[in-house]
Amino acid sequence: MAKTLEIPIIYFDLDKSFIRQEAAFELEKVLAVMKQYPEMKIDVRSHTDSRQAQEYNMKLSNKRAKATIEWFVKRGIAQSRISGKGYGESQLINKCSDNIACTEDEHQLNRRSEFFVLSIK
Repeated sequence: MAKTLEIPIIYFDLDKSFIRQEAAFELEKVLAVMKQYPEMKIDVRSHTDSRQAQEYNMKLSNKRAKATIEWFVKRGIAQSRISGKGYGESQLINKCSDNIACTEDEHQLNRRSEFFVLSIK
């Protein structure tokens, strides 16, 4: 029987790469699924908002991907089961690009890590 995997998106504070408490709560859900499916592999794709230089945002998003991966590894998930990288501000999910006025909530939507299932048995 097929199972729908609802993998949440987690969000980050402005200019930060640490895992927030509410993000850890969501990551616990992903961790439970990964333990249920020991062959499952995921890809972490991390992003920033547009409020810094592109080069800076690329570095920050890579730190976010690394922090997210390390969170799983510290909880017993093999490094080989998780890949990831940062995309900086290249994949904004709303209109909030450079020099566009946006609310903090709108910018928050872009500061995220998303999870994609690469394989599952």
